[in-house]
Amino acid sequence: MVRNVIGSVLALAGATAAVWSPFRAWYDGRHGSDYRIEDLFGGITDAGAEAIGSILLPFAFAALVTLIGVVLRSRLLVALAGLVVLGFTVLWMVRVGQAEGSLTVGGEGTGLGDGVANAVGGGLLLLLGALVMSGRGRSRDTRLDGGYAPAPTHPTLDGTGPPAPYPGPPSAAAPTRTMEQPRWDRQDPDLQQWDAPDPHQEPDGPYGPPRGPQP
Repeated sequence: MVRNVIGSVLALAGATAAVWSPFRAWYDGRHGSDYRIEDLFGGITDAGAEAIGSILLPFAFAALVTLIGVVLRSRLLVALAGLVVLGFTVLWMVRVGQAEGSLTVGGEGTGLGDGVANAVGGGLLLLLGALVMSGRGRSRDTRLDGGYAPAPTHPTLDGTGPPAPYPGPPSAAAPTRTMEQPRWDRQDPDLQQWDAPDPHQEPDGPYGPPRGPQP
């Protein structure tokens, strides 16, 4: 539980940094939102871009995937979002390097800007969050194969031998013993009384001798 919370915080911080990075300077003071998606595949140009068609689009998609991964506690989705951010950042660096001849890091708004640092840091935080998260755990009452845990056992009375399982509930079909109740004397209905069995009389046959007055 604690690992999921820490990993989720790291993932959300990484997604926030990635989405914020296009609004910062990426190279020579030019913001990341000024680079078109087409420029990442066809070559960097001086043409501007709208926010929806700029490098912000894949970063916003990565942030959405991160939110879904945090809600579902999915390490795979969070790691996928980190790879998307780092992949587009590296692709941009390759295209800018081809257009400029080399990449430089300088002060006073020249060279690589802090927007690139935010994008790289956001992608790394996403991967770190996916690594820290423990994911969706299994119930303690079930085994790995999906079956239920074995029944609890208790040791035998003499202390030897394997433990025996606890007896389960009595079966509905199991016979039950009841005390013999007095029965109505059917041989002489005029008596209209209950004839209780004699506890000292020996049984005769499976049901004992007939009770009540004899003819």
